[in-house]
Amino acid sequence: MTVPETMKAIVLEGHGGLERLVWHEDWPTPRPGPGEVLIRVGACGLNNTDVNTRSGWYSKTVSDATTGGAYQDVGEEDPTWGGRPITFPRIQGADAVGTVVGLGEGTLSDLMDKRVMVDCWLRDWSDPDNRDKTGYFGSESDGGFAQYAVVDARNVAVIRSDLSDAELATFSCSYTTGEGMLSRAHVTAGDTVLVTGASGGVGSALIQLAKRRGATVVALASPSKHDDVKALGADVVLERAPEDLKAALKGATGKDTVSVVADIVGGPYWGTLIDVLERGGRYTCSGAIAGPMVELDLRTFYLRDLTLTGSTVVAPHIFGDLVGYIERGEIRPVLAATYPLQDFHTAQTAFIEKKHTGNIVVVP
Repeated sequence: MTVPETMKAIVLEGHGGLERLVWHEDWPTPRPGPGEVLIRVGACGLNNTDVNTRSGWYSKTVSDATTGGAYQDVGEEDPTWGGRPITFPRIQGADAVGTVVGLGEGTLSDLMDKRVMVDCWLRDWSDPDNRDKTGYFGSESDGGFAQYAVVDARNVAVIRSDLSDAELATFSCSYTTGEGMLSRAHVTAGDTVLVTGASGGVGSALIQLAKRRGATVVALASPSKHDDVKALGADVVLERAPEDLKAALKGATGKDTVSVVADIVGGPYWGTLIDVLERGGRYTCSGAIAGPMVELDLRTFYLRDLTLTGSTVVAPHIFGDLVGYIERGEIRPVLAATYPLQDFHTAQTAFIEKKHTGNIVVVP
């Protein structure tokens, strides 16, 4: 096929509100460099990383919950997930799925015309385990909110699945995040895992991935989403923030503690989550949508032998593992809605409002 000189794209032109995301119909189509592939994007999922980067929420100057709106003061030195400035203009979008339509010099020809998923984590492939040398697709390079995208050939996996592009676009960011959290917390079949924000992209991933490991899952979600969350495999579904979490756990499971908390919410409820960890329990975190500032009684931490782990950059093998889970049908997509790329503002507004279960996808 002939690749056009220009393409349609949503382009982030600076930190701020939704108005900083601008629709272009004549953006230059990228060309693959040595070792890269050009992908005709079939679908791309939305994620909190997109919203937080646009708004500048990652900056230490911001202490509020994530709202998707602009902040009065965004630090110029640390407004991205990696604590570094971002280069504008930037095409965001990490969860790209599509077809390889172009190869850079030295790229293996067997990728041509194959349907692929993109691994979000951009690595220094001479030192792939070095987290300090890691970037993110759609942050440190242009991503998938466009008709075409370029990425290192080592960051794509050919996917053999009957799922649609839109369904596949719900996986990469949320499920590698969830698997990274569970791996870092060493979750096994003997664990009871408490999942916060269980109806979101990462939350719904955590439920399925923890169940895949054989763990018992207690999910926290709004009552209107309980049926959806239960259908994902959660053993117990409780209110989003029970006033007496210990009593709620006791009534539902027979125990007032859990061995693992997998948290993406943070905020004022954080101390309650820590208090329900059993002695030797593990807390793992990859988000703080309710607010990044929390208080910890260090006596709770050390006297109860707790382990707290942050989880962002995942091990290189996790993406390949995820593709295997998908191809074997061990996890399933939770596609809440699909929007045309040109309706991106509407799509991201719906994503921010969090009335959905699973993930929202745009299609060029």
